[in-house]
Amino acid sequence: MLEFDNVSKSFWTGQQRKVILDNVSFRVDLGNSLGILAPNGTGKTTLINMMAGLEKPDEGEIRRRCRISFPLGFMGGVIGKLSAKENARYIAKLYGLDPDYIEAFTRWLCELKEYYDFPVATYSAGMRARFSFALLLALDFDIYLIDEGMPQSTDAQFNRKAGDVLRDRLTNSTVIIVSHQAETLEKFCQSAAVLRDGQFHMFETLEEAKRLYDYQTQG
Repeated sequence: MLEFDNVSKSFWTGQQRKVILDNVSFRVDLGNSLGILAPNGTGKTTLINMMAGLEKPDEGEIRRRCRISFPLGFMGGVIGKLSAKENARYIAKLYGLDPDYIEAFTRWLCELKEYYDFPVATYSAGMRARFSFALLLALDFDIYLIDEGMPQSTDAQFNRKAGDVLRDRLTNSTVIIVSHQAETLEKFCQSAAVLRDGQFHMFETLEEAKRLYDYQTQG
């Protein structure tokens, strides 16, 4: 279970205070994947980082009573001067997992071929996204956090493989996806919410959330 209890978060932009969450409470239970619709600039990444424990709230409490992943695309634990192989084995040890398995899984999924043994700092953005997502799926979490859905890759085969693995993970895990596009959420989420102007509105279905989101966006 992941729970936000009267959580507030804001930033000073230099000209005004940007409110991300204004006294927000909600809960995500295991087995009930959540999609969050939020326009660009509303704080999607900040919200995901708060769920992961990378950022703290200004007020309120965030309770994590399960294993929650790092956000998809977060490379904070990856060392640029090391290769994907070295990073995979290092992170496996941090999580107490089998380095041979984590290396084999990520090598298979991201298909970087000889680049898998090159320093991550030399990768293109697409290669880094593929390795990051492969690493995310290789580790064992109860809740997976994804900012803006699948990685931006021009490799259709990778997208299919990663999507298949993610769907398989969801048989035993839960996913939270934050996106500005409803289509990104449709395949993975049972319930949905809308984040806008610091307000967080929970709904039982994505269709209900889409109606509010479309109304606010058009307005």
